[in-house]
Amino acid sequence: MVLNSVKKLLIGSALSLAVVLPTMSHAQAATKIGFVNTERILRDSKFAVESQKKLERDFSKRQKELEDLATKVKAEATKLDKDAITLPEAEKVRRQRDLAEMDRDFQRKRREFEEDLAQRKNQVVGELVERANRVIRQIAEKENYDIIFQEAVYANKRIDITDQVLSSLDNAK
Repeated sequence: MVLNSVKKLLIGSALSLAVVLPTMSHAQAATKIGFVNTERILRDSKFAVESQKKLERDFSKRQKELEDLATKVKAEATKLDKDAITLPEAEKVRRQRDLAEMDRDFQRKRREFEEDLAQRKNQVVGELVERANRVIRQIAEKENYDIIFQEAVYANKRIDITDQVLSSLDNAK
């Protein structure tokens, strides 16, 4: 009796699947899915490459000044360590105060540099993401995509439209 109940349940489940599966496969065939690798867009697009070069040009002078200042602070600290034994106490205290002031100035300038650089990078990334999203929407509408993912654990190369987005993005102004 229990065996008959199990058979009926299995037959009923099989019939339900037979009805649902064709509908699911039809729905899946009608759904057009795409994937865009955002990391590649942010790294490989012409806009990203040109923006990175511009940032390097714009910030290289300040970076060099910081490197020079760091070298100067280090040299002064080394010199003070070497001379500390022979210096009168007042001179030693004055030079320690001067070194501390130089180091605070260096730390302040380094922090400002990092904040300015981060702000500019965020502006560039924001602009690039906005452009990329606009291109992705255009491709989706033109080619009748139902959904385009930008993050996925796995995406088959068959649905990856990153190269198409890069090409359209690089050709758009």
